[in-house]
Amino acid sequence: QVQLVESGGGLVQAGDSLRLACAASGRTFDNFGKAWFRQAPGKEREFVASISGTGGTTLNADSVKGRFTISGGVAQNKFYLQMDSLKPEDTALYYCAAHLRVSAFQSPSRYTYWGQGTQVTVSS
Repeated sequence: QVQLVESGGGLVQAGDSLRLACAASGRTFDNFGKAWFRQAPGKEREFVASISGTGGTTLNADSVKGRFTISGGVAQNKFYLQMDSLKPEDTALYYCAAHLRVSAFQSPSRYTYWGQGTQVTVSS
């Protein structure tokens, strides 16, 4: 059974940093595209960042460019989201996702496997 499990969420203050991790089990995803999404209360799930299976391509939402970095997952079954300079508007439930192609996608519909989410709360 394929499972993605997020960790690293928490309550922080504006300007702080957090590093989220996503561990995969049940199959290997080291050569496949992976991503992070988030969903705030009352809002739709939105794209945050993705990385291709080779690690050569990364995509970031405009709202997190220069602050968040996706990494890992190449030749390892774990990938990360480093979040710096956090803002209250970053507060959301963060999900990791993966699919069975090499490319990095932004649309959640392209991802087959999802974690249960980890809560990130940023206070002002």
